[in-house]
Amino acid sequence: MPETPRIDPVSASVIQGALQSIAIEMGYKLMRMSYSSIIRESEDFGAALTDASGRQIAESMQSTPLQSGPIAGYVENVLKVLAARGETIAPGDVIMHNDPYGGASHGPDIAFLVPVFWEGALAGFSATTAHHLDIGAQTPGSAGIVDAIDVYAEGLQFKAIKVVEGGRRNAAVWQILRDNLRAPRLVVGDMEAQIAACEIGAERFRALLAAHGPARVTAAIDALMDHSETLMRQAIAAVPDGVYRATTMLDGFEGDPERSNLTLAVTLTVAGDSIDVDLTGTSPQVSDRPINMPFTGTTDIAIWLTLRSILLDSAVHGVIPQNSGLTRPVTIRAPKGCLANPRFPAPVIARFTGGNQLADTVMKALAQAVPGQVSAGIGNLKVIAFSGLQGESHWVHMEIFEGSYGGREGMDGMDAVDTLYANTRNNPIEDIETHLPLRVTRYELREGVAGAGRWRGGFGSVRAFEFLENGGGSVEGEGHLYAPWGFLGGAEGGTSRLAIAAADGTLTELPSKVSYRAAKAGESFIAFGPAGGGYGNPFERDPAAVLDDVLDGLIGADTARESYGVAISAGTVDAAATAALRAR
Repeated sequence: MPETPRIDPVSASVIQGALQSIAIEMGYKLMRMSYSSIIRESEDFGAALTDASGRQIAESMQSTPLQSGPIAGYVENVLKVLAARGETIAPGDVIMHNDPYGGASHGPDIAFLVPVFWEGALAGFSATTAHHLDIGAQTPGSAGIVDAIDVYAEGLQFKAIKVVEGGRRNAAVWQILRDNLRAPRLVVGDMEAQIAACEIGAERFRALLAAHGPARVTAAIDALMDHSETLMRQAIAAVPDGVYRATTMLDGFEGDPERSNLTLAVTLTVAGDSIDVDLTGTSPQVSDRPINMPFTGTTDIAIWLTLRSILLDSAVHGVIPQNSGLTRPVTIRAPKGCLANPRFPAPVIARFTGGNQLADTVMKALAQAVPGQVSAGIGNLKVIAFSGLQGESHWVHMEIFEGSYGGREGMDGMDAVDTLYANTRNNPIEDIETHLPLRVTRYELREGVAGAGRWRGGFGSVRAFEFLENGGGSVEGEGHLYAPWGFLGGAEGGTSRLAIAAADGTLTELPSKVSYRAAKAGESFIAFGPAGGGYGNPFERDPAAVLDDVLDGLIGADTARESYGVAISAGTVDAAATAALRAR
């Protein structure tokens, strides 16, 4: 077997830059070609290149980690499934895949893979993933299917299906899609956009192979993965050896004793330049409700993303090539049949509600070893699926409602943002009201609710959506029962809320997970965002920063006095009274 040629660092860096540029271009082209706001505005998509075996070599940095991160798992499972069926991959193929137990995070995140061939040999894959607005589940939309009893209730499943074979479209598959999706124009249009973005990536990848030759490109990929692995191992080696444990409680399904108050347990063992992550102690899977997390595509991504973000913070280390080399020093174990490693066909569509909290639990454990590199507890986000009928046609919209970050050393938590591995954006009000029978009647920071600390937690937001005609909605969320954790003397953050308001203003409180609920014109869903936890002793917060929050209307003077020991009078800090309060 010929030896892979060595490559100098400069050439490897040039090739890495080209690969990264290809993935970024794929992402921007996908955004601009998409029909739905979930991709165009929220950026709930992924774009990446892999080698022929499925190792990820570059990803679109503007996409969400929960979309780009699983792409390697998609490709590896597609290769396995096709081999088991005796099928081969040929130029001109386009493969669709969304198996939640085969690399996909959950069914709505559909991947399209375009193989890249060079001189008759498979060189890699150009891949995109995206969250689709409807995949034929039991209720409209692709979020809030929280009473699904198995994955079959969560929508259509496509396991390594060639939607284009040898350049010829499989018309039957496309017809099945159009006949079984509630918003086929939007969804199929987004799928076509994904394929087009993949084809752009494949074309650019072939051009790179032509410019440098496959041997040099392969050598660069190997060198870059080794480099990423080395950087991660160096970062881990700087962490004190030890065993660090943390747990988090999940709402689950409030009011149901068998499906609520669930536990996520993390044990991190740092030994030299490697980390073992053991999830023993996590609650058993909920076999008939979709809070479970696929091990590949959700659990692993939550853990890898958190460790990489903390240990190789880009603010400190700059841009680091995102590839499969970063994951080599990390071993992940989860008992089969637990929330973080369920058995088929347990439902998983609401997997992000627990997955984001798993990422937060990893951070809580690692905080014991590197307290200056973490934030306090995050406030989890919600996803609301709005829908309705206009004549005989469905309209569907998915709204990503923000959470917030906890404070961290030297800075307050970020207000009203998506957190950890979600990293998506909400939709502009103008876009919602232009295309949908919805009106956003409130959008503001949720004043008075934040984790006090030397660096306070971020504020959540309040957003109200009024139905202009009859419709309905469903919700998947987390964090109504358990507040984000405070750190190093900081206070806990604030829990989130959800309510539906009748036309006369009467409020009905709702749990964090709501199966499809009909709504009449004039009714509103109102989401109250969570507040992140505080970092450090609140009585050490700069009084001027407390005053700023009071003057901005974020907290009241009573909160300043009680939570921070800061006396404010006539719009200024009373230094003597503050000193007396803090001396008690």
